[in-house]
Amino acid sequence: MVNWGKVLDFKSFDLRALQKFASPQASSDLNVFLERLPQTAGNQVLIAAAIAWTAAAAIGLYTFVQTKQMIELRAKLKDTQALQPLVPKIKDIAVRPEEVSKFAKELSEIYRGLSIKSQGANIQISASDTSRFAEFREAIGHVQNGGSGWRVSMERLCVGRECDKEKLIALLKINKVSVDKPEIK
Repeated sequence: MVNWGKVLDFKSFDLRALQKFASPQASSDLNVFLERLPQTAGNQVLIAAAIAWTAAAAIGLYTFVQTKQMIELRAKLKDTQALQPLVPKIKDIAVRPEEVSKFAKELSEIYRGLSIKSQGANIQISASDTSRFAEFREAIGHVQNGGSGWRVSMERLCVGRECDKEKLIALLKINKVSVDKPEIK
């Protein structure tokens, strides 16, 4: 087991051991070693070492280039994400059936020649005769402008011969628009 207390003891550290590597003779010794290396190691070993170092350098260069491209691509992606606006989410929420029923009763009193019924968040407007078309059209417009924040969509519209029993039928679905805060990524 290594006693690290003795190894890292700087009081007993021998500076003369390091001084021999810093002496003027050390550089000439390195030069002599490198000149004799082909004779002691052989040319095949030096060629193999050169190939290994060249391969390592090529791998290092390839890694450097790929890393640089990846960093540039990441910077472009961050810039692109910073330019994207935060868009709120819009949802349709069904209007309470009580509110729709109350509004349908009010419409029935105004447009007496039409049959106006509420079915949950839907209002059905119908007439047995096409001569009531002007009133029918006005009732549909009244529903579309009926409540605060209402978003009315036409689920079914039938006019004339295509209809089964009634000659004018409109089924209107009523929703409210809800705007949620955008998600921050």
